[in-house]
Amino acid sequence: MVMLSELNQMNQAAFTTELGAIFEETPAIAHATWAYRPFEDVDQLHQAMVDVMRSLSPDEQLELIRAHPDLGSRAKMADASVEEQTSVGLDQLTPEEYDDIQSLNDVYKERFEMPFIIAVKRHTKASIFSEFRQRLTHSPEQEVRQALDEIAVIAKFRLTAQVESAE
Repeated sequence: MVMLSELNQMNQAAFTTELGAIFEETPAIAHATWAYRPFEDVDQLHQAMVDVMRSLSPDEQLELIRAHPDLGSRAKMADASVEEQTSVGLDQLTPEEYDDIQSLNDVYKERFEMPFIIAVKRHTKASIFSEFRQRLTHSPEQEVRQALDEIAVIAKFRLTAQVESAE
């Protein structure tokens, strides 16, 4: 946990190191957000980071989206992603659930050319499966927007866990 007052005093390199993992494998967002200091609270910091994310080029946004791991994956992923997926039991899928989520991942990636992204901390395992199926009906443009919205929510959870506003 780092104090917001400390973040406000950090140089750009230290700030980027501290917050570089908030957006999956995209420390450039933290790097660019540094210029908007000082932040009054975590909400203002979050909004600045989301604004930077939304200002990325479409290709950079796709890179950010594609940096996220597949749900239920047994592949190596960032510690925050492991914790988030574990919190809803995606690390303890039955063989049938594992096959189902792998199939959904494959169909989704074939259709949208990116991983399915959802802020799992707002869901249960059942609601994730339901949302997965429902979002397969979206257009590619809808899914890019939805993925970025979900990434913003994930970033808020990560910031809240990492940054303390008041001393």
